[in-house]
Amino acid sequence: MTKRQWILLASALPVLALLALLAWGSIKLGSEPGSLGVNDEFGEVEVSREYITDFEMELFDGGALDTAQLRGKLVLVDFWASWCPPCRHEAPELAQVYNEYRERPVEFVGVNIWDNEKAAVDYLAEFGVPYPNAIDREGSIAIEYGVRGIPEKFFVGGDGRVLRKFVGPITGQDLRQVLDDLLLREGLYPDN
Repeated sequence: MTKRQWILLASALPVLALLALLAWGSIKLGSEPGSLGVNDEFGEVEVSREYITDFEMELFDGGALDTAQLRGKLVLVDFWASWCPPCRHEAPELAQVYNEYRERPVEFVGVNIWDNEKAAVDYLAEFGVPYPNAIDREGSIAIEYGVRGIPEKFFVGGDGRVLRKFVGPITGQDLRQVLDDLLLREGLYPDN
């Protein structure tokens, strides 16, 4: 073999190994490699965990949040990433609805996963996201919640029970309806 043939062979082996790994992963996971990470089914899904363990996280703005301090409130935990098209689509509506509900016993918590920290900070600024957000560097929060893709939203009651779970983006209208229903059901809706 000539030197040129050895170079071509040495260059082709890593590419072939990568393609074989991707093919194996696609077969093993039963999915297409291009769809990993972003949910391809949208809407409400069955809740797989009844209660969630409290967690602490360092916020992008420098503060910290302990979810145990949110007991007594309805909490929306939103898993997102800056590169996720459905996340980008729903971000302005999430921010708007949060601002509408901030005087009620409701809190939104954003958990950024599978992302670059600078890109996440830019995303928060671009969409003017007003609620607490942090990056889940080790993935421990996503694992605790059983996140399989993004976006995913968990509605947690004042006692830590997971009440509802949605995958994919949610419209502002649907989000308002879910919040109103859960506030009423949990006895957190103010008397009129």
